[in-house]
Amino acid sequence: MSSFLPSSIQIFKQYKTIAEKAIEQVKDDALFITHKNDENSIAIIMQHLSGNMLSRWTDFLTSDGEKDWRNRDAEFENLNLTRAMVFINWEKGWSVFISSLDGLSDSDLNKTVFIRKEPHTVTEAINRQMAHYAYHIGQIVLLCKTHKTTEWKSLSIPKNGSNLFNSEKMRNP
Repeated sequence: MSSFLPSSIQIFKQYKTIAEKAIEQVKDDALFITHKNDENSIAIIMQHLSGNMLSRWTDFLTSDGEKDWRNRDAEFENLNLTRAMVFINWEKGWSVFISSLDGLSDSDLNKTVFIRKEPHTVTEAINRQMAHYAYHIGQIVLLCKTHKTTEWKSLSIPKNGSNLFNSEKMRNP
């Protein structure tokens, strides 16, 4: 049995947690800030990720990942949502996505799926989304750090904290 699917699901969940821990550190209004007209806010990136997940992972094995009902351009518009509404959409996308991944088996990994009529193996489609989601979650983290008005709580090993982290890791097997 391959460890690819469980490992992928774990990594995607870690990225979701990283984004949410970053977002927890900013005030509601910071979710909607853009510095330039063509720049995306945190909320817009979250909207886009959710829209992508809903489109790509609904009926994943049986229909093209770019659904007719998806309005990708609208994902990049400020829809005057509240923080709660943004998170409802965020959770909806992640729920469809993780449920779809949970429903896959190793025997599905070499099946062909289509994204905008382009063929991918299931493994390739998962890797494509891993890169895409990590890219946008990195943007979310950077924007959150930019908008944070008080001390930032590190999402990994704090700056100048490697020695302490490593000594504790080596001490506790």
